[in-house]
Amino acid sequence: MKSCCENKSAELEMLRAEQGKILKIVLLINAVMFVVEFTMGWRARSSALMADSLDMFGDALVYGFSLYVLNKSQQWRATAALMKGIIITAFGLIVLAEVGFKLFSDIIPAAHTMGFIGALALLANLVCLQLLMKHRNDDLNMKSTYICSRNDIISNIGVLVAAIVVNFTQSKWPDIVIGLIIACLFLRSAFPIISESLAELKSAN
Repeated sequence: MKSCCENKSAELEMLRAEQGKILKIVLLINAVMFVVEFTMGWRARSSALMADSLDMFGDALVYGFSLYVLNKSQQWRATAALMKGIIITAFGLIVLAEVGFKLFSDIIPAAHTMGFIGALALLANLVCLQLLMKHRNDDLNMKSTYICSRNDIISNIGVLVAAIVVNFTQSKWPDIVIGLIIACLFLRSAFPIISESLAELKSAN
């Protein structure tokens, strides 16, 4: 019995070590891409690109939370998942505010910059998703992290679509519409994470 418990403990330690290594990599990727996307999104005056950059920043925080609670109790991991849900909700509301501002301006974003940076962000997030996929069902902590990365892929594709349509139409509306869709995606994905984490916290208590 003791040998069996020791083996399980060793397996768990190996799993946590592997999870930690992956979380450090995706944290670095998202932190770098946030700086790149936000800077270029501001210069291009693109709501969709800036929204996607804020998502990168949110994910960097999410991965930091996940890393911090990796070897802690179920209650800690559930609390981290709850924080992720709150962060996703906050960024959804921020994007909605940005979209509202753009409705009353005549600014047309730079389509070529949107397309190039959007493609770079998509490549970065595909790498993150591939790294996280193996561990998406390990626990709620890793599951919520995987969901954040999956959302990024959808956001990146939306930015690329917006860039193409803006380029052909020279209109601000594709950028606004994609920004609105990204905001709705954030809010929709946040509710299950918050609900599951609250249920786990209740169970742990």
